[in-house]
Amino acid sequence: MAEKVILVCDNLNTLTIGAFYETFDAETARALVRRLEFRHAPKHGSWLNIAENELSAMTSQCVGERRFGTIAELKEETAAWHEHINDKQRGVDWQFRIDDARLKLKSVYPKIVT
Repeated sequence: MAEKVILVCDNLNTLTIGAFYETFDAETARALVRRLEFRHAPKHGSWLNIAENELSAMTSQCVGERRFGTIAELKEETAAWHEHINDKQRGVDWQFRIDDARLKLKSVYPKIVT
């Protein structure tokens, strides 16, 4: 069992330490929480989307419907896949422009009252 788990999550208010105490008894919740490190995505960032896209690509391109006999075999295959992908130096072509953001995300921008 892992000593520590880093939990990468978005900023939903349901992803809190308190949720463990609502689900488990106090002793179990405390034991689980001590092993977790929460890493939250930036409120207005999309790096988590990029990570999700990469995991999705790896799943479809590398793992797919295959079955692996050992963890070592899975690690070897995924390492070969990520080395190949990293050699390509792909980028992200963001299609979301500032004017679009101001319109679509106006609820998160501060309101200036004069």
